[in-house]
Amino acid sequence: MRNLLTGLFLILATTVAFAHVGSADVYYEGDAGPYHLFVTVRLPQVIPGISEIQVRSVSPDVQTVHVVILRLTGPGSNLPSIPDLAQRSKIDPQFFVSNLWFMEYGALQVRITAEGSKGKAELSVPVASFPRQPLPMSRWLRGLGAFVLIFLTLSMVPIVGGVVREISVPPGEAPQASNKRRSRTAIVSALIVAVACLCWTRAWWIAEADTYERSVNLLKPPRAETTLLEGRRLAIRPAGKLMVPVAGKKNLTYEIKMDDLIPDHGHLMHLFLIALPGMERMWHLHPNRAPDGTFVSNLPTMPAGQYQVFGDIVDKNGFPWTLVGNLETPQIESPALTGDDSSWEGARLTASVSQTKVGQLPDGARIVWERDDGPLLANVPTEFKFRVEEKDGLPSRKLEPYMGMAAHAQVVCSDLSVFAHLHPAGSVSMAALDLAQAGLMASSSAHTSGMSMDMPVSSALLPPTFSFPYGFPHPGAYRIFVQIKRSGQVQTAAFDVNVR
Repeated sequence: MRNLLTGLFLILATTVAFAHVGSADVYYEGDAGPYHLFVTVRLPQVIPGISEIQVRSVSPDVQTVHVVILRLTGPGSNLPSIPDLAQRSKIDPQFFVSNLWFMEYGALQVRITAEGSKGKAELSVPVASFPRQPLPMSRWLRGLGAFVLIFLTLSMVPIVGGVVREISVPPGEAPQASNKRRSRTAIVSALIVAVACLCWTRAWWIAEADTYERSVNLLKPPRAETTLLEGRRLAIRPAGKLMVPVAGKKNLTYEIKMDDLIPDHGHLMHLFLIALPGMERMWHLHPNRAPDGTFVSNLPTMPAGQYQVFGDIVDKNGFPWTLVGNLETPQIESPALTGDDSSWEGARLTASVSQTKVGQLPDGARIVWERDDGPLLANVPTEFKFRVEEKDGLPSRKLEPYMGMAAHAQVVCSDLSVFAHLHPAGSVSMAALDLAQAGLMASSSAHTSGMSMDMPVSSALLPPTFSFPYGFPHPGAYRIFVQIKRSGQVQTAAFDVNVR
């Protein structure tokens, strides 16, 4: 019975998992010159569609904010159109909102220009633009649209007949028989043309809908094909080709090959293995790419069981992909993890979780989640603040950069419908952010703005506090894995929360 329930859980989890995974909105925190900004990009469900871009300034120095959307790389990436002026809130003068059209798929960027008492500066936020679903049309609206289309099209038939019948008739005289015959011929011809136009319109609409639906399916997280080699080595690759539709060009796609990937935090893939069904174990590994494009990783010591697989990669254009799959393994015995690889083991996640504010570390230290006792709400941008304490309760002075960042976090929903890999800069891919920063530095405005960039932290010891900007996409029970590096060791703490 337990195996049956686990199997059903796996089927449910993998059928509801969508790209990055189930968390499409972008949350970012960074500096535009002297201005520290929090940016939220609410992506539309369909493309083309309208996105809401929210910008909050930490200080009241910012007076105006302009935003524009352009490609992250390639043609047009440094040729922005006229930027849109974000509307300043009358209630909160440090909050700005703009609504912009996303017109194409792929790796894009939102370029933000902030101007205030300290001058003008720019910031660029990478965004993965993709349609998440086709929106169905209600029956009454579909019927109304069909009626209006047919009525307007067929109304041209008597108009054409009347024009042919009356065009050569002097005022006050009756049409001649020859005019009436030509009118009847014109009516029949116009009716044939009108019906042909209606048929063509219907065929065009069906073809466009099919093309759009294929685009939606192409940009869903690809299935991960996993193979266990020699009993303890995991081979992982996409189950099919990674195909990206080209916006505006019907039936045209291009393939993302494994040779086209770019490193993110120094690794081509970040692999996460999560024990099912209770998430009582988690591994963060970094496979190596074989010559044939397959990623291979030596598995750590792990008990036999079912595991959910999430593999984060970034293509050369800056578009992030998450391979999603599952793995069943026997008992595995391996040497201890080294380098950037890490593991965690703890209690099972249940639907009725208690709100966790303290995560214990293996040596007695702990990570404290600094938040109030109020409920966490879905779709609300939030800054998750954490503090690291030694076992004596004093702030830790042992934190080191972990893969160039102060900390990493993974947000996972209990039904696996959400998986997000976060950094102190937010939910954006760091590889894509590097591309956005490089493009911004290459533009003439960036050279004169005096802006500061969000480069990786130095190798010096870090302060004991850090934060992640994020917003839960829907209600449910979540587990947040927070990872840091202390005294040369990668350590993980877990926090459980119910989101309303």
